[in-house]
Amino acid sequence: MAEVDGGWKFAQCFGDKGDVEDISEVDIISTVEFDHTGDYLATGDRGGRVVLFERNDGKKGCEYKFHTEFQSHEPEFDYLKSLEIEERINKIRWCKRQNSAHFLLSTNDKTIKLWKVFEKSLKVVSEKNLTDGMPPPLINRNSLKLPKLTHHDTIVAAVPRKVYANAHAYHINSISINSDGETYLSGDDLRINLWNLNISDQSFNIVDIKPANMEELTEVITASEFHPSHCNVFMYSSSKGTIKLCDMREAALCDRYAKMFEEEEDPSSRSFFSEIISSISDVKFSNDGRYILSRDYLTLKIWDINMDSKPVETINVHDYLRSKLCDLYENDCIFDKFECNISGDGNSILTGSYSNYFHIFDANNKSEVTLQADKSAFKAKRVGSTKNKPNLNRGAKNGRKEDINPDTMDFNKKILHTSWHPRENTIAVAATNNLFIFSQAH
Repeated sequence: MAEVDGGWKFAQCFGDKGDVEDISEVDIISTVEFDHTGDYLATGDRGGRVVLFERNDGKKGCEYKFHTEFQSHEPEFDYLKSLEIEERINKIRWCKRQNSAHFLLSTNDKTIKLWKVFEKSLKVVSEKNLTDGMPPPLINRNSLKLPKLTHHDTIVAAVPRKVYANAHAYHINSISINSDGETYLSGDDLRINLWNLNISDQSFNIVDIKPANMEELTEVITASEFHPSHCNVFMYSSSKGTIKLCDMREAALCDRYAKMFEEEEDPSSRSFFSEIISSISDVKFSNDGRYILSRDYLTLKIWDINMDSKPVETINVHDYLRSKLCDLYENDCIFDKFECNISGDGNSILTGSYSNYFHIFDANNKSEVTLQADKSAFKAKRVGSTKNKPNLNRGAKNGRKEDINPDTMDFNKKILHTSWHPRENTIAVAATNNLFIFSQAH
């Protein structure tokens, strides 16, 4: 392990290292998710594959090994709408484990699947009456043997138990399993549906913001999530920079929200890009359900669920990109959807950036660590080379984002998808087709 700032260590990297230009589109990781124990980790890619990793107990620290891989989704074609449906995995969510098998939900733009992953014993016949290649002997009733099955091998099998289809007209951007363990929500650009895990042919529409006339459309839903402990409460964010908290006990259709979290923009700083950069790309509840974390293009915001007037704290992530917004609009990077994560203890926050940088913020002592998910960088660091690299490891407690030069950033390399271990300070970071694991020393 190579130790870096704040006690964080680069632990592992899975995937082939190559130039971004040489990487096949289907191999790019599109989602990362730890399970509730942290002993298992799942990734989904643009080729529709799901890869599972399990904790390697034989190693010191938090390290993982390959568990299994399966094809979750295939490319489809909607002939009614003349529309190609990509196999890309948008989200993976683990169900809480009830027995030795794992259950997880995976979704592309249109179809959600419930997968069962379990160890399967392969058996072979060890005793038989016929000898291979020999003619059958004269059968003696006393010499007949009953066939015996003996264990040959154990494989990890993945089978789809349910397919939840035909419920979304628009692209699914969120799935979230309820704390009751029986239901989950799925959200697209304009609607949120509530499902029972055991019923695949019907769902209930709980949010619908589609206007009667689509020309009047002013916002879309960008993310949605259930409260971690109150099974009747969920939230969703919008492209207008608002977060709406809804209570399913009030009405079957939650077209009226219980609370709305929104920060009014300063009119003096308004620009052509204001609406785009205020769009929220991800929202997360803290584990205790007290706080909400939201990520827009330039900032992270922490909201107290009991105070909707303004965020408790605003953290500038991409302040150094304000002068580059015009270029970022031209190359479409301004529409990138960065995810955010809260640590299990609620003390730290994680989000990504460009050039494979990502930022870890400590909410208690207001410190910040900026790291880079790059294998070559760690190799160079081991031999003491810092050539052509900003010094992000020295003085990281003061947050050395000023060392990053936006003019030399590689906008093709971006950390969009991350996940935080539920019980430890271990994070998983997806960098193009590579999965990086980082851990903090105790």
